[in-house]
Amino acid sequence: MLTPERHRLILKALKEKESVKIQELVDLTNSSESTIRRDLTLLEEEKYLKRIHGGAALLQGKLKEPNIIEKSATNLQQKKYIAKEAASLVEEGDCIYLDAGTTTFQMVDYLPIDKEIVVVTNGLTMIEPLMKNGIKAYLIGGFIKPSTGAIIGRGALTSLELYRFDKCFLGVNGIHVEFGFTTPDPEEAAVKMAALQLSREKYVLADHTKFGEISFSKIAHLTEAKIITDEAEEDILHPYLKYLWRTNS
Repeated sequence: MLTPERHRLILKALKEKESVKIQELVDLTNSSESTIRRDLTLLEEEKYLKRIHGGAALLQGKLKEPNIIEKSATNLQQKKYIAKEAASLVEEGDCIYLDAGTTTFQMVDYLPIDKEIVVVTNGLTMIEPLMKNGIKAYLIGGFIKPSTGAIIGRGALTSLELYRFDKCFLGVNGIHVEFGFTTPDPEEAAVKMAALQLSREKYVLADHTKFGEISFSKIAHLTEAKIITDEAEEDILHPYLKYLWRTNS
């Protein structure tokens, strides 16, 4: 079978199922595993798909953004692992920025309650658990985004300018070697970008499914923050190793 025909069948299978295993594609195209791996690498480079454990998946739409309920139910154990690792970086006397997001939300339960810390956030959902844990917190002003509870817009940017942070912890929708950290909403991207610029240490919290994804609005280049992630196949993480806070090998 010629290469263009294999690629057509691979992309057709992905559109029907959203993700496929390498063995499925071997059977579908009557090709060797090494041939399919080369095909997937080429199609990933051309931004038609992304590699995942044992196969490939469709890239999300540039503007696609699940709501907070959908996000909360996805990869929960990975998010808890990432959140615990991130919270271990918080030290006595730190002023930190916690971005609105379901992984950063998980951080709250792991923050040290025996240390004097201050949290600034743009996440409405953060407030109740922060108060419950007795952690001093500030909520910035601005427009409340209904789907995620994030506070964004001009008011949020103005509020952020009042603070300086030892560390910031951000969530993103996409991580890509060429296109950096991205998110669907330009206004939310602007808030994340401002938080990065106001922080001494900068961390992005993202599970392995975010790697290779590209959303509509760029936040920053990968060099501008360390990535805290979960365990994943070496093929997925290899291009990003120098950007990771800690490799999972």
